Amino acid sequence: MAISNTLRRYLDSSGIAYETVKHPFSTSSQKIAQVAHVSGLRLAKGVLLRDKAGFLLAVLPSPLHIELDTLNELSDRDLELVEEDDIPQLFPDCDLGAIPPIGIAYEIEVVLDTGLCDEPDIYFEAGDHVELIRVGGTDFQTLLRGAKQLRFAH
Repeated sequence: MAISNTLRRYLDSSGIAYETVKHPFSTSSQKIAQVAHVSGLRLAKGVLLRDKAGFLLAVLPSPLHIELDTLNELSDRDLELVEEDDIPQLFPDCDLGAIPPIGIAYEIEVVLDTGLCDEPDIYFEAGDHVELIRVGGTDFQTLLRGAKQLRFAH
């Protein structure tokens, strides 16, 4: 595979410069950071959540974990993790477990952990298990325009 078609169209239409970074096959974000020689704090991962209001993609640095109670309180929602079986219908052109954290490209609401907001560049899954996208830190925030920025990871 390569960059998912949906993500490629969104990136190309954004006018933001990006580069691809190939890495050995890996399904773990921590392992990807290691084999791609990227700081885990600069590797953004997306975690898909849902409640009665709909889906939400929580985007955070790869070595951190969501504090779900904190996120629910800050967002005034009752979110829970989405079952893995539900993910392919929302990200049909991505490999399972390699969803890009750019929810807007897939018409999914996004919340961004502020831990990613001060990094000079950000890496993220391209839709497969062998390629990352690198963009500047402020460009990453532009790609996530409209996303709430909250502190919900540890």
